[in-house]
Amino acid sequence: MDPQNRLTRRKLLGTAALATAASALPESPAFGASRAKADVVIVGAGLAGLAAARQLKKRGHSVIVLEARDRVGGRTLNHPLGDGQAIEAGGEFVGPTQDRVLALARAVHVGTYKAYNEGENVYIHDGTRSTYPAVPGIPNPPEDSNVFKDVLGSLGPQDQLGKRVGVRAPWAARSAAKLDKHTLAQWVKGHTKSPLSPPLFDAAAEALYGKDTAQLSLLFNAFYTAAAGDAEHAGAYARLISVQGGAQESRFKGGSQLIALNVAKALGKRVRLNSPVHSITQTKKGVNVMARGLTVEAKRVVVALPPVLARRIHFRPALPQAKQRLLARYTPGDMIKVQVVYPTPWWRGKGLSGQLAVPAGPAAITYDNTPESGAPGVILGFVGGRFAKPFRALDPADRKPAFVAELAAALGDEAGGDSDYFDMDWTAEPYTRGCPTGSTAPGVLSRYGAHIRPPIGRIHWAGTETADYWAGYMDGAVRSGERVAKEVDRAL
Repeated sequence: MDPQNRLTRRKLLGTAALATAASALPESPAFGASRAKADVVIVGAGLAGLAAARQLKKRGHSVIVLEARDRVGGRTLNHPLGDGQAIEAGGEFVGPTQDRVLALARAVHVGTYKAYNEGENVYIHDGTRSTYPAVPGIPNPPEDSNVFKDVLGSLGPQDQLGKRVGVRAPWAARSAAKLDKHTLAQWVKGHTKSPLSPPLFDAAAEALYGKDTAQLSLLFNAFYTAAAGDAEHAGAYARLISVQGGAQESRFKGGSQLIALNVAKALGKRVRLNSPVHSITQTKKGVNVMARGLTVEAKRVVVALPPVLARRIHFRPALPQAKQRLLARYTPGDMIKVQVVYPTPWWRGKGLSGQLAVPAGPAAITYDNTPESGAPGVILGFVGGRFAKPFRALDPADRKPAFVAELAAALGDEAGGDSDYFDMDWTAEPYTRGCPTGSTAPGVLSRYGAHIRPPIGRIHWAGTETADYWAGYMDGAVRSGERVAKEVDRAL
């Protein structure tokens, strides 16, 4: 059999398997169906909503989870390769101090394994290629040693900014208003010497946020740095961008969406799919949550959605103006996750890690995404920020050649060999509208950030953007769900 056909067949078989798994969850009632009651209704069956439902169920409360999609998992989504293997089209990596998602994974019998991080990484600028060790993973082009010094020298100052603003209330820090007047790009320009360094920081931001440094508030980046830790370990920018010891250190066996699938399976009929919520009405006694084909009466409601989706719900009475402004300005990243699947990870035999830093794009940052078994070989890339729009405009048939050309320049001509390709444009998902997380431009977090977590009457807020530690990550989503469950339990 032709290897290309074999890879395609794996993909198709795997897709059928995932569809079977998703269909095991109950569908929501048809349009016009009757009402339901529960102590708590949760809007969104991503990790945040499911973690909240799981904890509230443990505390003896009745819950109903309303999910707009025909699947659970939110911004996690497995892409089956066949033969029982899967890789992720959405969030996937996990690392030290991300204790809550790791604990939830263990509870539902999902293990982890180390991401591949051996050999040499590749850095390309202006057509010039150089390699550098995967550990510590900082480019060090021989023609400009200031690049390595700039990156290494920025870590301490960024960590100090994080310590100054903290994770609980960065908007209330003494320096919050001042920091929120500047972009991350302005800070980088003032703290680096090499002209090659600002584009490299852009490459990191495009993978972390789906935005360029000129779009990001310095206060927000300081908060995000502070959030890369836990109560015992101070946040560190190096933890955000590193594999060994960092947020990309490990992966989940079976794919990260398996966590959500297993939690939802345990919740059973409490999870209603194909149930997009269009309005939430607060009354003197509770809330009425109206979804397609179903109205749920409850004592409390948890909105576990990205801000961009939460603002599409019609609230009665209307949310306070400050909350509305925050939801409108806490915008999602512009991200397309691209992946090429080869029969084997041939780059490993050449002593290469599969990790690239290519500030000229289209995928500024890549990783080896090969499954635990070691085959097929997979390279993933993040096409984010300013590169997303032109890449999206390409004819679908031209996207693969564009990414493969980048891989060939970095890894060798073997990149042009037999392969399969797929991408996931998260902005095109109507119930996501961007990835990997929401973030803010200057002037937003200091003015409106205080409204991100507090309940409004009987409405409570979850989602990774509302987390303290690891906001923007799967761990932050789980933390937010567990936090809001305690909050609601106290209120009931």
